[in-house]
Amino acid sequence: GTTLARRSGTDSVIAADLSLDALSATLAKHKATASTEVVVFDNDGNAVAYPDSSKLIIESGTAHLAKAKDLSPALNRLFQLGVDYSKRLTAGNREWIVAHSPLSEGGSSGLQMAMLVPADELLADAIRLRWQGALVALTTLLVCLPLGWVISRIMVKPLRELVSEADAIRGFDFTHPASHRSLVLEVDQLSLSMARMKATLVSFLRITASLSAETHFDTLLQKLLCETVTINQAQAGLIYLVNSESGYLEPSGLIVLGVQNEPQRYGIGAHDLNNRQLPGWLQQLITGKSSTVVALGFEQADDLQGLMQAIEAPRVHLLAIHLSNQHGETIGVLNLIHTDTGTRSDLEKISPERVAFTEAVSGAAAICIESQRLQARQKLLLDSFIQLIAGAIDAKSPYTGGHCQRVPVLTLMLARAAAASQQPAFLDFHPTEDEWETLHIAAWLHDCGKVTTPEYVVDKATKLETLHNRIHEIRTRFEVLKRDAWITYWQGLAMGGDSLELATTRDVELTELDDDFSFVACSNLGAEAMDDSDLHRLQQIAARSWMRTLDDRIGVSWEENNRQSRQPVTALPARETLLADRPEHLIERAEAEDIPADNPWGFKLDVPRYKFNHGELYNLSIRRGTLTHEERYIINHHMVQTILMLSRLPFPAHLKGVAEIAGGHHEKMDGTGYPKRLKRAEMSIAARMMAIADIFEALTAADRPYKKGKSLSEALSIMAQMCVDEHIDPPLFELFIQADIFQRYAESFLQPQQIDAVDKTSLLKKAGVESRN
Repeated sequence: GTTLARRSGTDSVIAADLSLDALSATLAKHKATASTEVVVFDNDGNAVAYPDSSKLIIESGTAHLAKAKDLSPALNRLFQLGVDYSKRLTAGNREWIVAHSPLSEGGSSGLQMAMLVPADELLADAIRLRWQGALVALTTLLVCLPLGWVISRIMVKPLRELVSEADAIRGFDFTHPASHRSLVLEVDQLSLSMARMKATLVSFLRITASLSAETHFDTLLQKLLCETVTINQAQAGLIYLVNSESGYLEPSGLIVLGVQNEPQRYGIGAHDLNNRQLPGWLQQLITGKSSTVVALGFEQADDLQGLMQAIEAPRVHLLAIHLSNQHGETIGVLNLIHTDTGTRSDLEKISPERVAFTEAVSGAAAICIESQRLQARQKLLLDSFIQLIAGAIDAKSPYTGGHCQRVPVLTLMLARAAAASQQPAFLDFHPTEDEWETLHIAAWLHDCGKVTTPEYVVDKATKLETLHNRIHEIRTRFEVLKRDAWITYWQGLAMGGDSLELATTRDVELTELDDDFSFVACSNLGAEAMDDSDLHRLQQIAARSWMRTLDDRIGVSWEENNRQSRQPVTALPARETLLADRPEHLIERAEAEDIPADNPWGFKLDVPRYKFNHGELYNLSIRRGTLTHEERYIINHHMVQTILMLSRLPFPAHLKGVAEIAGGHHEKMDGTGYPKRLKRAEMSIAARMMAIADIFEALTAADRPYKKGKSLSEALSIMAQMCVDEHIDPPLFELFIQADIFQRYAESFLQPQQIDAVDKTSLLKKAGVESRN
């Protein structure tokens, strides 16, 4: 006997022990004719099974298997010619038809089966049927001739309908009624084929239109799998996509028995296209084939074994479609898995017509996939470029680093809270995917106009600071006056004056100078507000004079020389005031920078006469902060530049709102903001959100040279007052507090010492929010 075995699953084997008699009896039942010779033999030519099992065992000395060639003359002749001889042979004055096949279940060495059928016995019925068929055909022809005319008339009507239907299909009119069934089989089949063709075209156009209309990449892959699995009646669908960075073919979508699944769940891995050990079906696609159909047993399935177990199929047909772009480059592979039961219905699912249709759908899908991936890469490029610009703006000023990165985070936190809120003010706020993208871009570009703002203005830490802190020049003048006090003292002594009186006068003057400079230096910081008495003292200090003995018009730029020429040259030595507001400190604004009142963008700005006023007394007299009116305009002007820059970019239609959102975060609810003086009703909710995010970030930022970052309670208290003053939107401020957005932001971005206790109830009461509910 012999043992047959096959692996079933990963940890089980199905096996059977068969006797030689049983195998021989099985062969006897399947003899094609009475004289058919059929034998199963091993690689050594020993007969394992033969219809007459008594001839298998030869007991001469020791029992052993008979040689297959010794069982009959016909088999002897076959082995003389070679068992691979698969044609006809002559033996015993008879012509035999030979069939030979290896048996893979025969163990490690394998078994083979040979069948020899006498040609005269095999074809006897065929010869008889040939003559009978000829007789029947002749009789039928004689009978059908009189009916030919009638039958032709019956055929004409459905053929005309088919022509009309074909013309309608050519014109893409798929609503034309289908032709009637015909009594003629061929015409009826043509009608059914036409109907199937029309249904196929409708299905193809519907699928391609559906795929082309899809804008979300993951949904596109899901829809592609669903459509192709459905039309092919497959048990599973698997799509691989090429990773543009690694070059690997990675599983990107899977449907098993109609349900979406993760490929990793079934052990499906990626394939290196440069690896020579790729599965055979994949190698065929990579080498140029558009599709391939292979039958896989469990042993040949590789990493698809888990999938076969899921659909409970020991054997499957794998239909693999090559997905390529317009350049012929591989972008992916679509796999459809059918159970292989050997039935006709299973074979129809992988018929050439079905494969061709699937290739057509996959070709359209490949174009959609490539288009989506290109669009995704373009969006990634745009997003990276936007973040690059924002990073460059922050990098331009070391004191505002991170502002352009933090404001988008805070804005999106507030937007997500508003979208999830059930408060009446936000019931209509349900951003679409395009609106989220618009908000994201606007938040990152809200300060892009700062690229035009002079760095020293943005970072101006003291009142006298331009490109450097001019307090050092004023200190030098005070040093000159102090030296003058000592010189006067020594000159008085040399002329015989009273040393005590001279020393007293000297010390009083030195003390006054030290005190005056200390006051000027303190005023330069801008930390405290200046009242009228402070301004009066500044004017008194400025009135003091000192003697200049060097020409101040040499060693300076031609532009500064032009400004100095507005007043006549003073003869040296020249007496000058300690703090000066000179004509050369006034820098004119270029005509190109003027914004007319009827500008197309709706800017409403009070434009200062001068672009810069570097007057020393003028700058030191700033009542609050460190910026002059001209510098404040320059800071505010970055909003104008932001809107101008974004308005000139060719954003697609769904991103047209970027400029409005990015350019509105310095507007105020009462219409006193800039640059358009919009009121609350004229602003989008997204722009109002950005205003809150920008203000809170600026108040709490700990990297500004002109102030320290405020604590949570201080910042929120200021913003509560801004609600009262109608500078920010009260409902959004209430959401900012109630949803703990400030707390979550603080935990990520603020220094520990800034995070203190916040009384929400008091804040909301101060903001007047309770009265609005």
